[in-house]
Amino acid sequence: MGILNVTPDSFSDGGRFQSMEAAVLRGLAMAQEGADIVDVGGESTRPGASPVSAEDECARVIPVIRALRDAFSDQPDAPVISVDTRKAAVAGPAMEAGARIINDVTALDDPAMQEVACCTGAGVVLMHMRGEPATMQQDPRYDDVVTGVVNWLRQRRMMLEDAGVMPDTMALDPGIGFGKTGEHNLKLLAGLSKLEDCGRPVVVGLSRKKFIGMVTGRDVSDRLAGSLAGAVWAASRGAHVWRVHEVKESIDAARMVAALREETAEWNG
Repeated sequence: MGILNVTPDSFSDGGRFQSMEAAVLRGLAMAQEGADIVDVGGESTRPGASPVSAEDECARVIPVIRALRDAFSDQPDAPVISVDTRKAAVAGPAMEAGARIINDVTALDDPAMQEVACCTGAGVVLMHMRGEPATMQQDPRYDDVVTGVVNWLRQRRMMLEDAGVMPDTMALDPGIGFGKTGEHNLKLLAGLSKLEDCGRPVVVGLSRKKFIGMVTGRDVSDRLAGSLAGAVWAASRGAHVWRVHEVKESIDAARMVAALREETAEWNG
């Protein structure tokens, strides 16, 4: 899942793809690099971020989604388009414009978003987050972060099934960096295999995040190696989807993981 932030204030690439032309070119480049999903977002959810209106968010993402849909229409192996939003008033128009997945940091907390998911049959990424982006990093605490996140996602999945969201449309994201300390993030990655017990694909987004800088001492612009190491670890613990900034490099890492898995399977008979 390639990250396409059409925002002025995202934590590592804010403003780089703010114009429609730059955003579409980046989406096309990610497709050429091998992305399976292009995730278009028009509101930053970095720690401390301020919300934007649904109107402004739509103005940022809908033209980009529509242009990518048209550009991908004659490509048989083109990526699926997802929209990174927590607003039903953005998700609905995004589905009409060509998106097929809703990536929601609030895990469809809004009943109106649940209705959009039910009516459109969209794929949904349900993410765990403690609090709101503006406040989520204010002293986050857990008795046991792995158990707490896994149980919360399991309960949210069951609640949404009761609300009519089809089970096979859901994927689960532990929310690395969303209401967690660096230590919490490391514990979540170490215990990621427990999320497989929830019975749905696991999405992990750790690309360039602060805890990688905490471990490596690297600035946000120099965290590729740490991001790839974390993604490979996540794959070894059952992650199905990597949400990344650097698609080409991540594809190479994923191919190496797949080749080694195949060789290990043959070696073990």
